[in-house]
Amino acid sequence: MALRVKVLGPIVAELDGVEVALGGPRQRAVLAVLVAARGQVVSAERVLDAAWDEDEPASMPTLHSYIARLRKALEPGRTNRSPESVLARVGNGYTLRVEPDAVDAERFARKVGEGQLLLEAGDAGAALAVLAEAVELWGGQPYSEFAGAAFAVPEIVRLQGLYLSARESLFAAQLALGRHAAVVPELEKLTAEQPMSERGWELLVLALYRSGRQGDALAALRSARRVLAEELGIDPGPGLRDLEAAVLAQDEALRPGSAGPLPERGGNLPFPVTALVGRAAEVDQVAALLAEHRLVTLAGPGGIGKTRLALETARARDDADGPWLVELAGLDDPSLVARAIAQVLGLTGPASAQRLAYALRGRSPLLVIDNCEHLVAAVRDTVAELLAGAGGVRVLATSRETLGVPGEALYDVPPLSAADARDLFMSRARAAAPGWEPTPSELRSAERLCLGLDGLPLAVELAAGQCRMLSVEQILTSMDDRFAVLTDGPGPRRHRTLARTVEWSYDLLEPAERELFHRLGAFASGFDLDAAAAVCGRPVLGGLGALVRKSLVAVEPGTSPRRYRLLETIKEFARTRQDPAELAEAQAAHRVWVLARAEAAEARIRGDGATAAMDLLLADQAEHRAAFTSAMLAGDGEYALRLTGVLSWFWYRRGHVAEGLASLSAAMELYPDAEPGVRSQALIGMAGLHYLTGDFPAAHRRAKEAAEMARLADDLVAEGQALTYRALFGGLSGQPNALVDARAALDLAEVAGMGWLHAEALMVLGMLLVFARETAEAAERLTESITVAAGTGHRFVTASATWLLMKIDLLTGRTDRALASGLPILRMLDADRDVTSWMVMSHTLAGVLTAGGLPHDGARLLGAVEEVGARVGFSPLELDPADGAEREERIRRSLPAAELAECLRQGARLSPAQVHDLLDALIRTRVH
Repeated sequence: MALRVKVLGPIVAELDGVEVALGGPRQRAVLAVLVAARGQVVSAERVLDAAWDEDEPASMPTLHSYIARLRKALEPGRTNRSPESVLARVGNGYTLRVEPDAVDAERFARKVGEGQLLLEAGDAGAALAVLAEAVELWGGQPYSEFAGAAFAVPEIVRLQGLYLSARESLFAAQLALGRHAAVVPELEKLTAEQPMSERGWELLVLALYRSGRQGDALAALRSARRVLAEELGIDPGPGLRDLEAAVLAQDEALRPGSAGPLPERGGNLPFPVTALVGRAAEVDQVAALLAEHRLVTLAGPGGIGKTRLALETARARDDADGPWLVELAGLDDPSLVARAIAQVLGLTGPASAQRLAYALRGRSPLLVIDNCEHLVAAVRDTVAELLAGAGGVRVLATSRETLGVPGEALYDVPPLSAADARDLFMSRARAAAPGWEPTPSELRSAERLCLGLDGLPLAVELAAGQCRMLSVEQILTSMDDRFAVLTDGPGPRRHRTLARTVEWSYDLLEPAERELFHRLGAFASGFDLDAAAAVCGRPVLGGLGALVRKSLVAVEPGTSPRRYRLLETIKEFARTRQDPAELAEAQAAHRVWVLARAEAAEARIRGDGATAAMDLLLADQAEHRAAFTSAMLAGDGEYALRLTGVLSWFWYRRGHVAEGLASLSAAMELYPDAEPGVRSQALIGMAGLHYLTGDFPAAHRRAKEAAEMARLADDLVAEGQALTYRALFGGLSGQPNALVDARAALDLAEVAGMGWLHAEALMVLGMLLVFARETAEAAERLTESITVAAGTGHRFVTASATWLLMKIDLLTGRTDRALASGLPILRMLDADRDVTSWMVMSHTLAGVLTAGGLPHDGARLLGAVEEVGARVGFSPLELDPADGAEREERIRRSLPAAELAECLRQGARLSPAQVHDLLDALIRTRVH
């Protein structure tokens, strides 16, 4: 179905020409916010802020409800399980996915731009037709229902400006076609409505003069001068002044059919050969900077699209003089920078920055100075002189290194978004391989490819160009050797291969900067100053600052302390230029840093600092994997075993079962003769992860081995933990004397003197007593474990013991108490970034709701658990096979099949926070 949205006037949506019911004002406001974003993702928080007044704030569930209703209205044929094709959820926000022409405002803007290009090219007839179509689309004030809303104001201003420009260009086209007298009334109306528009006055004067009304033309000029003086306190600009002089002199240039009263607008920008994909927001952002600052520098690594962004921004401006493109890439002599600018501007005579500034006084050119990085000092001096000596000059520079001129506004050009990178790839690939249409599998491969290419436009275009010879999958699998594959692209010679593009920046580095650049390639993701200093073995602030200035290291905005990263493409280049011994040394230093960080976090993960420790481990996952891989390749089995042993509890809490078991097994195979202390930690980790898979015999065997290794290492804490696990997993796998073993493990835990271990041993004993249906002693032990855990901050034990007490409550029919005690624990587990225990607790609470007479809500909660489980590859039934399976069966039997399926679908859409809110509402309802 064809969807169209209108915002030029009241907001309207149509499907196949039939208006869609959009609901009330807030729901319409939500849609308006997403339309105004022009395809960009808008965070849920920003939608709430924009669509609701401060006096009547809304909750996140309300927003989700409105989004769901809008989806139903805009995508009536969509099923609940199918992906959103129009109103899509992306991360923590939403975006409206429609073709630009489906929105009347975007169609209007496109036609205005096309018409003006036709007019500038001299095709007034075609321009008139296109501009007339654009003006016909205008249905009144844009976003009229939301005229005072902050989110709509920038779009309203933009579109109203375009509308004025479209009307003026329409009249200019009519004048070019000789319709002078016919347009006079409309131009008089326009100048009355928009008296500050000098272009409107110019067109009116020209129309009057060409209609034989010289006196009226001069009167119009006097009116323009008076209005500008009274309203703005300024004299007319150069255009009106020159036109007045031409009218008084009866200049031949004013005759009908002449080129016009003004000199043709200067400028030398090349016409684009390919359509720009994406970058609409970036063009607007740079334009806003250029409106405020006289020098704007677009910085970023090679291939990021600085030149194209600068040209598109400059092309969209309406400067009286310029824009003038000054290309410096082929210039090697710094003394020739001023001459290059003079030649572009057509200035003759000796060239210097001072003479340039003098010659440009009274002019207002926009200079686009491209590729400044290899001549930074010379460009800095020249631009500073120009800006100081000629007040009308504006400069838009592109450089891999900032210029450092006072007043410079810096814009770091970002990579393309995932969607724009994919669209760019498909556009260029279709051009390279005419007739090719991608399969769904190829589309997914293209998305992965663009992600691996960091969204670098040049890399994406080079990859797309290979589609004539290679399939998308072949290109994707060859990315380990990307510099050999991504070659022979269009454009300047320095951009025809990816390697040459990065090498252009690399060759500008000082030797110390190169060494630092290579060392930083050891990081898998972002890093801060302390991390860089640790891996590099020295303070790095100065050198890192130089790499940031030269766009080889990116700054992650908004981070505190600041974090930095190398794009994957740049990192791969660093490795191709690095001596193998130097690379091995950097990776070894990286491994030392990773293990120290992981050990520090693991030491806090069972105490009050668990949340911060989990956050640190979550943030460092890419570094863990890189360090593990480099250790395995280097044959450092001891390191691999130490690291995996340290990470095993993190993997347990997050549900990374497959990764954890595979890594631990590989490390143990590489280092079978590990000392007992190292081996015991790894075996304890394996036991816990086998438990999550439901393989209790394997878990029991590993725990038993761990206890033996810990005893040999004389590690009382590890032995106590291993014996606790041995008792639990033995009981679950049907081993006799499990309770006896658990009591012995408790005795050893008390002797070890570690509070967290004591709490775990008490909890395990209570768990086995629950399984044995000795509920009185079980409750006593579990309550004691909660008390001990609270003293040490071991919130995992608090959660697990509470879960077991809930099971006792469920057995005895005290569902309200079970529900009330479970919700705080659920929130706590979510705050601790725990996935597995959160799922187990939620699964049990689903059974509690069903047993308490709320089967629909129980099924919804089960749906939420199943959705998370499908994502992480874990089922709560593995930990609680007997009770869990029986409990789930009761939930499924409690509702007819259709109702059950619908509740499961509803639950699958719930976030953890929404699950908590649902349970909170149910508890409050039952209390009252």
